[in-house]
Amino acid sequence: MDTLVEKSFQKVREVDVRTVRSIMDKIDWSDRLIGVRGARGVGKTTLLLQRIKKFLGNTPESLYVSLDNLWFAEHSLLDLADFFVKRGGKFLLLDEVHKYPSWPQAIKNLYDDFPDLKVVFTGSSLLEILNARADLSRRAMMYDIQGLSYREFLNITQKTDFREVALSDILTSQKEISDEILKKVKPLQFFSDYLRYGYYPFFTEGITKFARRLEEVTSLILEVELPLLRNVETAYVPKIKQVLQIVAESVPFIPNINSLSNRIGIHRNTLLSYLYYLQETYLINNLHKDVSGINKLQKPDKIYLENTNLAYVLAEQNTNIGNMRETFFANQLSYNHHIEYPVQGDFRVDKKYLFEIGGKSKTSRQIEGNHSAYIAADNIEYGFDRKIPLWQFGFLY
Repeated sequence: MDTLVEKSFQKVREVDVRTVRSIMDKIDWSDRLIGVRGARGVGKTTLLLQRIKKFLGNTPESLYVSLDNLWFAEHSLLDLADFFVKRGGKFLLLDEVHKYPSWPQAIKNLYDDFPDLKVVFTGSSLLEILNARADLSRRAMMYDIQGLSYREFLNITQKTDFREVALSDILTSQKEISDEILKKVKPLQFFSDYLRYGYYPFFTEGITKFARRLEEVTSLILEVELPLLRNVETAYVPKIKQVLQIVAESVPFIPNINSLSNRIGIHRNTLLSYLYYLQETYLINNLHKDVSGINKLQKPDKIYLENTNLAYVLAEQNTNIGNMRETFFANQLSYNHHIEYPVQGDFRVDKKYLFEIGGKSKTSRQIEGNHSAYIAADNIEYGFDRKIPLWQFGFLY
Protein backbone atom coordinates (compact mmCIF):
# COMPACT_ATOMS: atom_id res chain seq x y z
CA MET A 1 0.00 0.00 0.00
CA ASP A 2 2.83 2.39 0.82
CA THR A 3 4.12 1.88 -2.73
CA LEU A 4 0.80 3.02 -4.21
CA VAL A 5 0.78 6.12 -2.01
CA GLU A 6 4.35 6.96 -2.96
CA LYS A 7 3.62 6.55 -6.67
CA SER A 8 0.56 8.77 -6.34
CA PHE A 9 2.54 11.55 -4.67
CA GLN A 10 5.24 11.31 -7.33
CA LYS A 11 2.87 11.39 -10.32
CA VAL A 12 0.86 14.29 -8.92
CA ARG A 13 4.01 16.23 -8.14
CA GLU A 14 5.29 15.83 -11.70
CA VAL A 15 2.11 16.64 -13.64
CA ASP A 16 1.99 19.99 -15.42
CA VAL A 17 -0.99 22.16 -14.47
CA ARG A 18 -0.21 25.22 -16.57
CA THR A 19 -2.87 24.18 -19.10
CA VAL A 20 -6.00 22.46 -17.84
CA ARG A 21 -8.64 21.23 -20.29
CA SER A 22 -12.10 22.76 -20.17
CA ILE A 23 -13.75 19.43 -19.27
CA MET A 24 -12.31 20.02 -15.79
CA ASP A 25 -14.88 22.80 -15.29
CA LYS A 26 -17.75 20.82 -16.81
CA ILE A 27 -17.56 17.91 -14.39
CA ASP A 28 -19.62 18.28 -11.23
CA TRP A 29 -16.96 17.16 -8.78
CA SER A 30 -19.42 17.23 -5.87
CA ASP A 31 -20.92 13.92 -7.03
CA ARG A 32 -19.89 10.85 -5.04
CA LEU A 33 -19.21 8.69 -8.09
CA ILE A 34 -17.88 10.07 -11.37
CA GLY A 35 -16.78 8.18 -14.46
CA VAL A 36 -14.73 9.54 -17.36
CA ARG A 37 -14.60 7.60 -20.64
CA GLY A 38 -12.32 8.27 -23.55
CA ALA A 39 -10.07 6.80 -26.18
CA ARG A 40 -6.58 5.79 -25.21
CA GLY A 41 -4.16 8.73 -25.31
CA VAL A 42 -6.62 11.64 -25.01
CA GLY A 43 -5.59 12.70 -21.49
CA LYS A 44 -7.70 10.83 -18.92
CA THR A 45 -4.74 10.17 -16.60
CA THR A 46 -3.57 13.78 -16.79
CA LEU A 47 -7.08 14.93 -15.90
CA LEU A 48 -7.04 12.91 -12.66
CA LEU A 49 -3.57 14.02 -11.64
CA GLN A 50 -4.35 17.67 -12.37
CA ARG A 51 -7.54 17.40 -10.35
CA ILE A 52 -5.52 16.39 -7.29
CA LYS A 53 -2.66 18.83 -7.74
CA LYS A 54 -4.69 21.90 -8.64
CA PHE A 55 -7.88 21.45 -6.62
CA LEU A 56 -7.51 18.78 -3.92
CA GLY A 57 -3.91 19.14 -2.84
CA ASN A 58 -1.26 16.43 -2.89
CA THR A 59 -2.09 15.22 0.63
CA PRO A 60 -3.02 11.87 2.24
CA GLU A 61 -6.70 12.78 1.69
CA SER A 62 -6.31 12.20 -2.07
CA LEU A 63 -4.99 9.12 -3.83
CA TYR A 64 -4.42 8.33 -7.51
CA VAL A 65 -4.15 4.64 -8.40
CA SER A 66 -3.95 2.85 -11.74
CA LEU A 67 -5.88 -0.41 -11.57
CA ASP A 68 -3.42 -2.23 -13.80
CA ASN A 69 -0.87 -2.04 -10.95
CA LEU A 70 0.56 -5.40 -9.84
CA TRP A 71 -0.53 -4.62 -6.27
CA PHE A 72 -4.02 -5.76 -7.26
CA ALA A 73 -2.78 -9.25 -8.08
CA GLU A 74 -2.91 -10.01 -4.35
CA HIS A 75 -5.25 -7.28 -3.04
CA SER A 76 -8.74 -6.10 -3.85
CA LEU A 77 -10.12 -2.67 -4.56
CA LEU A 78 -12.12 -2.94 -1.34
CA ASP A 79 -8.88 -3.59 0.56
CA LEU A 80 -7.48 -0.38 -0.88
CA ALA A 81 -10.58 1.67 -0.04
CA ASP A 82 -10.78 0.30 3.51
CA PHE A 83 -7.12 1.12 4.20
CA PHE A 84 -7.44 4.56 2.59
CA VAL A 85 -10.62 5.63 4.39
CA LYS A 86 -9.40 4.46 7.81
CA ARG A 87 -6.39 6.75 7.38
CA GLY A 88 -8.45 9.81 6.55
CA GLY A 89 -8.79 9.36 2.79
CA LYS A 90 -11.60 11.28 1.11
CA PHE A 91 -10.89 11.34 -2.64
CA LEU A 92 -10.01 8.14 -4.51
CA LEU A 93 -9.15 8.54 -8.21
CA LEU A 94 -8.97 5.27 -10.12
CA ASP A 95 -7.38 5.00 -13.57
CA GLU A 96 -7.79 2.22 -16.16
CA VAL A 97 -10.79 0.75 -14.33
CA HIS A 98 -11.52 -1.66 -17.17
CA LYS A 99 -8.29 -3.52 -16.32
CA TYR A 100 -9.80 -4.64 -13.00
CA PRO A 101 -11.78 -7.93 -13.02
CA SER A 102 -15.51 -7.45 -12.39
CA TRP A 103 -14.95 -3.73 -12.07
CA PRO A 104 -18.68 -2.72 -12.20
CA GLN A 105 -19.46 -4.77 -9.09
CA ALA A 106 -16.33 -3.54 -7.33
CA ILE A 107 -17.18 0.12 -8.03
CA LYS A 108 -20.77 -0.44 -6.89
CA ASN A 109 -19.45 -1.92 -3.62
CA LEU A 110 -17.25 1.13 -3.07
CA TYR A 111 -20.24 3.38 -3.53
CA ASP A 112 -22.44 1.38 -1.18
CA ASP A 113 -19.87 0.57 1.54
CA PHE A 114 -18.04 3.90 1.83
CA PRO A 115 -20.65 6.69 1.78
CA ASP A 116 -18.13 9.40 2.76
CA LEU A 117 -15.67 8.51 0.00
CA LYS A 118 -15.73 10.32 -3.34
CA VAL A 119 -14.61 8.13 -6.22
CA VAL A 120 -13.60 9.13 -9.74
CA PHE A 121 -12.77 6.42 -12.27
CA THR A 122 -11.56 6.50 -15.86
CA GLY A 123 -11.75 3.88 -18.53
CA SER A 124 -11.79 3.03 -22.19
CA SER A 125 -14.29 4.58 -24.58
CA LEU A 126 -15.71 1.03 -24.74
CA LEU A 127 -16.66 1.21 -21.06
CA GLU A 128 -20.26 0.25 -20.31
CA ILE A 129 -21.86 1.11 -16.99
CA LEU A 130 -25.17 -0.62 -17.70
CA ASN A 131 -24.66 -4.14 -16.39
CA ALA A 132 -27.11 -6.81 -15.35
CA ARG A 133 -25.25 -7.57 -12.11
CA ALA A 134 -24.11 -4.07 -11.17
CA ASP A 135 -26.05 -1.28 -12.80
CA LEU A 136 -23.95 1.84 -12.22
CA SER A 137 -26.14 4.06 -14.37
CA ARG A 138 -28.15 5.17 -11.32
CA ARG A 139 -25.01 5.87 -9.29
CA ALA A 140 -22.28 7.18 -11.57
CA MET A 141 -22.28 10.48 -13.40
CA MET A 142 -20.51 9.76 -16.69
CA TYR A 143 -18.50 12.14 -18.89
CA ASP A 144 -16.77 11.59 -22.22
CA ILE A 145 -13.44 13.18 -23.04
CA GLN A 146 -12.25 13.74 -26.60
CA GLY A 147 -8.85 14.64 -27.97
CA LEU A 148 -7.71 18.25 -28.12
CA SER A 149 -9.75 20.74 -30.10
CA TYR A 150 -7.91 23.28 -32.23
CA ARG A 151 -8.69 25.86 -29.54
CA GLU A 152 -7.04 23.73 -26.86
CA PHE A 153 -4.05 23.07 -29.10
CA LEU A 154 -3.52 26.81 -29.52
CA ASN A 155 -3.89 27.38 -25.79
CA ILE A 156 -1.15 24.83 -25.12
CA THR A 157 1.29 25.79 -27.85
CA GLN A 158 0.75 29.55 -27.99
CA LYS A 159 -0.03 30.14 -24.29
CA THR A 160 -3.39 31.69 -25.16
CA ASP A 161 -6.58 31.54 -23.11
CA PHE A 162 -9.27 31.18 -25.76
CA ARG A 163 -12.73 30.16 -24.56
CA GLU A 164 -15.21 27.84 -26.25
CA VAL A 165 -17.51 29.30 -28.88
CA ALA A 166 -21.06 28.03 -29.45
CA LEU A 167 -22.08 26.88 -32.92
CA SER A 168 -24.90 29.44 -32.91
CA ASP A 169 -22.35 32.22 -32.36
CA ILE A 170 -20.13 30.97 -35.19
CA LEU A 171 -23.11 31.04 -37.54
CA THR A 172 -24.18 34.56 -36.56
CA SER A 173 -21.04 36.36 -35.29
CA GLN A 174 -18.14 35.00 -37.28
CA LYS A 175 -16.56 38.42 -37.90
CA GLU A 176 -16.48 39.27 -34.19
CA ILE A 177 -14.97 35.86 -33.43
CA SER A 178 -12.23 36.36 -36.01
CA ASP A 179 -11.56 39.88 -34.68
CA GLU A 180 -11.06 38.58 -31.14
CA ILE A 181 -8.83 35.64 -32.06
CA LEU A 182 -6.69 37.52 -34.57
CA LYS A 183 -5.73 39.98 -31.82
CA LYS A 184 -3.71 37.18 -30.22
CA VAL A 185 -2.74 34.68 -32.92
CA LYS A 186 -2.81 33.96 -36.64
CA PRO A 187 -4.99 30.81 -36.61
CA LEU A 188 -3.99 29.64 -40.09
CA GLN A 189 -0.31 29.68 -39.12
CA PHE A 190 -0.67 26.63 -36.88
CA PHE A 191 -3.61 24.83 -38.47
CA SER A 192 -1.56 22.33 -40.49
CA ASP A 193 0.44 21.44 -37.37
CA TYR A 194 -2.77 20.63 -35.53
CA LEU A 195 -4.01 18.46 -38.39
CA ARG A 196 -0.76 16.47 -38.33
CA TYR A 197 -0.10 16.02 -34.61
CA GLY A 198 -2.27 18.28 -32.44
CA TYR A 199 -5.21 16.07 -31.46
CA TYR A 200 -3.49 13.82 -28.93
CA PRO A 201 -2.03 15.64 -25.88
CA PHE A 202 1.07 13.44 -25.84
CA PHE A 203 2.49 15.52 -28.71
CA THR A 204 3.92 17.69 -25.91
CA GLU A 205 6.29 14.82 -25.06
CA GLY A 206 8.05 15.24 -28.41
CA ILE A 207 6.85 15.65 -31.96
CA THR A 208 9.52 13.32 -33.35
CA LYS A 209 8.12 10.47 -31.24
CA PHE A 210 4.48 11.29 -31.96
CA ALA A 211 3.84 8.97 -34.93
CA ARG A 212 5.38 5.98 -33.18
CA ARG A 213 3.40 6.67 -30.02
CA LEU A 214 0.15 6.93 -31.98
CA GLU A 215 0.91 3.63 -33.72
CA GLU A 216 1.36 2.04 -30.30
CA VAL A 217 -1.91 3.54 -29.06
CA THR A 218 -3.77 2.19 -32.08
CA SER A 219 -2.28 -1.28 -31.64
CA LEU A 220 -3.22 -1.38 -27.94
CA ILE A 221 -6.80 -0.42 -28.75
CA LEU A 222 -7.11 -3.20 -31.33
CA GLU A 223 -5.07 -5.90 -29.63
CA VAL A 224 -5.98 -5.32 -25.97
CA GLU A 225 -9.14 -3.29 -25.51
CA LEU A 226 -11.32 -4.93 -28.15
CA PRO A 227 -10.59 -8.50 -26.93
CA LEU A 228 -10.97 -7.39 -23.29
CA LEU A 229 -14.13 -5.30 -23.59
CA ARG A 230 -15.87 -6.62 -26.71
CA ASN A 231 -14.80 -10.27 -26.52
CA VAL A 232 -13.20 -10.11 -29.95
CA GLU A 233 -11.08 -13.22 -30.43
CA THR A 234 -7.43 -12.27 -30.92
CA ALA A 235 -7.35 -14.39 -34.07
CA TYR A 236 -9.75 -11.89 -35.67
CA VAL A 237 -7.76 -8.78 -34.74
CA PRO A 238 -5.75 -8.88 -38.01
CA LYS A 239 -9.06 -8.73 -39.91
CA ILE A 240 -10.07 -5.62 -37.97
CA LYS A 241 -6.68 -4.06 -38.72
CA GLN A 242 -7.24 -4.82 -42.38
CA VAL A 243 -10.64 -3.11 -42.30
CA LEU A 244 -9.11 -0.04 -40.63
CA GLN A 245 -6.31 0.14 -43.18
CA ILE A 246 -8.71 -0.08 -46.13
CA VAL A 247 -10.85 2.67 -44.66
CA ALA A 248 -7.81 4.85 -43.94
CA GLU A 249 -6.52 4.52 -47.48
CA SER A 250 -9.94 5.34 -48.96
CA VAL A 251 -11.32 8.04 -46.64
CA PRO A 252 -13.80 9.53 -47.14
CA PHE A 253 -15.08 6.01 -47.72
CA ILE A 254 -18.53 5.13 -49.06
CA PRO A 255 -18.66 1.45 -48.18
CA ASN A 256 -19.92 -1.36 -50.36
CA ILE A 257 -20.38 -3.84 -47.52
CA ASN A 258 -20.83 -6.95 -49.66
CA SER A 259 -17.75 -6.18 -51.75
CA LEU A 260 -15.65 -5.34 -48.69
CA SER A 261 -16.72 -8.45 -46.78
CA ASN A 262 -15.79 -10.64 -49.77
CA ARG A 263 -12.42 -8.89 -50.10
CA ILE A 264 -11.53 -9.46 -46.45
CA GLY A 265 -13.18 -12.86 -46.17
CA ILE A 266 -15.62 -12.26 -43.33
CA HIS A 267 -19.38 -12.35 -43.01
CA ARG A 268 -21.29 -9.16 -43.77
CA ASN A 269 -22.70 -8.87 -40.25
CA THR A 270 -19.26 -9.44 -38.75
CA LEU A 271 -17.87 -6.61 -40.87
CA LEU A 272 -20.65 -4.28 -39.72
CA SER A 273 -19.86 -5.18 -36.12
CA TYR A 274 -16.18 -4.38 -36.73
CA LEU A 275 -17.07 -0.96 -38.17
CA TYR A 276 -19.23 -0.29 -35.13
CA TYR A 277 -16.42 -1.30 -32.75
CA LEU A 278 -13.93 0.90 -34.60
CA GLN A 279 -16.24 3.85 -34.08
CA GLU A 280 -16.62 2.99 -30.39
CA THR A 281 -12.84 3.05 -30.02
CA TYR A 282 -12.67 6.47 -31.71
CA LEU A 283 -10.63 5.24 -34.65
CA ILE A 284 -13.25 5.92 -37.32
CA ASN A 285 -16.32 8.13 -37.61
CA ASN A 286 -19.31 6.43 -39.23
CA LEU A 287 -21.84 8.77 -40.84
CA HIS A 288 -25.43 7.75 -41.47
CA LYS A 289 -28.27 9.43 -43.30
CA ASP A 290 -30.29 9.19 -40.09
CA VAL A 291 -28.55 9.15 -36.69
CA SER A 292 -31.58 7.87 -34.77
CA GLY A 293 -31.63 4.25 -33.68
CA ILE A 294 -28.13 3.37 -34.89
CA ASN A 295 -26.99 -0.14 -34.04
CA LYS A 296 -23.92 -2.18 -34.82
CA LEU A 297 -25.56 -3.93 -37.77
CA GLN A 298 -26.59 -0.73 -39.54
CA LYS A 299 -24.50 0.07 -42.59
CA PRO A 300 -22.76 3.46 -42.44
CA ASP A 301 -23.28 5.64 -45.49
CA LYS A 302 -19.87 7.32 -45.28
CA ILE A 303 -16.77 6.72 -43.16
CA TYR A 304 -14.00 9.06 -42.02
CA LEU A 305 -11.06 8.49 -39.73
CA GLU A 306 -11.93 9.86 -36.30
CA ASN A 307 -9.29 12.57 -36.50
CA THR A 308 -6.71 13.89 -38.95
CA ASN A 309 -3.68 12.75 -36.90
CA LEU A 310 -4.62 9.14 -37.60
CA ALA A 311 -4.44 9.77 -41.34
CA TYR A 312 -0.79 10.83 -41.15
CA VAL A 313 0.07 7.61 -39.32
CA LEU A 314 -2.19 5.06 -41.00
CA ALA A 315 -2.27 6.36 -44.59
CA GLU A 316 -0.11 9.40 -45.21
CA GLN A 317 -0.64 8.98 -48.95
CA ASN A 318 -4.31 9.84 -48.34
CA THR A 319 -3.77 13.15 -46.56
CA ASN A 320 -4.94 15.39 -49.37
CA ILE A 321 -6.26 18.69 -48.10
CA GLY A 322 -9.87 18.02 -49.10
CA ASN A 323 -9.92 14.85 -47.04
CA MET A 324 -8.27 16.58 -44.08
CA ARG A 325 -10.74 19.45 -44.14
CA GLU A 326 -13.76 17.16 -44.03
CA THR A 327 -12.22 14.89 -41.38
CA PHE A 328 -11.43 17.92 -39.22
CA PHE A 329 -14.96 19.30 -39.51
CA ALA A 330 -16.59 15.95 -38.71
CA ASN A 331 -14.29 15.45 -35.72
CA GLN A 332 -14.79 18.86 -34.14
CA LEU A 333 -18.58 18.87 -34.64
CA SER A 334 -19.28 15.30 -33.53
CA TYR A 335 -18.27 15.89 -29.90
CA ASN A 336 -21.31 17.99 -28.95
CA HIS A 337 -23.46 17.81 -32.08
CA HIS A 338 -25.12 15.19 -34.25
CA ILE A 339 -23.70 14.94 -37.75
CA GLU A 340 -25.21 13.04 -40.65
CA TYR A 341 -24.45 12.31 -44.28
CA PRO A 342 -26.98 14.34 -46.29
CA VAL A 343 -28.34 13.79 -49.77
CA GLN A 344 -27.09 17.28 -50.69
CA GLY A 345 -23.91 18.83 -49.26
CA ASP A 346 -21.14 17.31 -47.15
CA PHE A 347 -22.67 17.28 -43.64
CA ARG A 348 -25.99 17.87 -41.93
CA VAL A 349 -25.64 19.05 -38.32
CA ASP A 350 -28.32 18.63 -35.64
CA LYS A 351 -30.84 17.83 -38.40
CA LYS A 352 -30.96 21.55 -39.11
CA TYR A 353 -27.83 22.96 -40.76
CA LEU A 354 -26.24 21.92 -44.04
CA PHE A 355 -22.50 22.41 -44.59
CA GLU A 356 -20.26 22.35 -47.64
CA ILE A 357 -16.52 22.08 -46.93
CA GLY A 358 -13.87 23.56 -49.23
CA GLY A 359 -11.11 26.05 -49.87
CA LYS A 360 -11.29 29.81 -49.98
CA SER A 361 -12.54 29.78 -53.58
CA LYS A 362 -15.53 27.59 -52.71
CA THR A 363 -18.67 29.26 -54.06
CA SER A 364 -22.18 29.26 -52.62
CA ARG A 365 -23.69 27.90 -55.82
CA GLN A 366 -24.49 24.52 -54.26
CA ILE A 367 -26.32 26.02 -51.28
CA GLU A 368 -28.22 28.81 -53.01
CA GLY A 369 -31.80 29.11 -51.79
CA ASN A 370 -31.13 27.18 -48.56
CA HIS A 371 -30.97 29.67 -45.69
CA SER A 372 -29.80 26.98 -43.25
CA ALA A 373 -26.80 26.07 -45.40
CA TYR A 374 -23.21 27.30 -44.93
CA ILE A 375 -19.74 26.94 -46.38
CA ALA A 376 -16.83 26.09 -44.07
CA ALA A 377 -13.88 27.45 -46.04
CA ASP A 378 -10.19 26.83 -45.41
CA ASN A 379 -7.39 29.41 -45.84
CA ILE A 380 -9.46 32.45 -44.89
CA GLU A 381 -9.20 34.54 -41.72
CA TYR A 382 -12.58 36.21 -42.21
CA GLY A 383 -15.72 34.88 -43.80
CA PHE A 384 -18.64 36.68 -45.36
CA ASP A 385 -22.37 36.06 -45.15
CA ARG A 386 -22.71 32.26 -44.93
CA LYS A 387 -19.06 31.51 -45.73
CA ILE A 388 -17.26 30.78 -42.45
CA PRO A 389 -13.56 30.12 -41.76
CA LEU A 390 -13.08 26.39 -41.27
CA TRP A 391 -10.71 26.87 -38.32
CA GLN A 392 -13.46 28.56 -36.28
CA PHE A 393 -15.17 25.19 -35.88
CA GLY A 394 -12.11 24.13 -33.89
CA PHE A 395 -13.29 26.43 -31.08
CA LEU A 396 -16.51 24.55 -30.36
CA TYR A 397 -15.07 22.66 -27.37
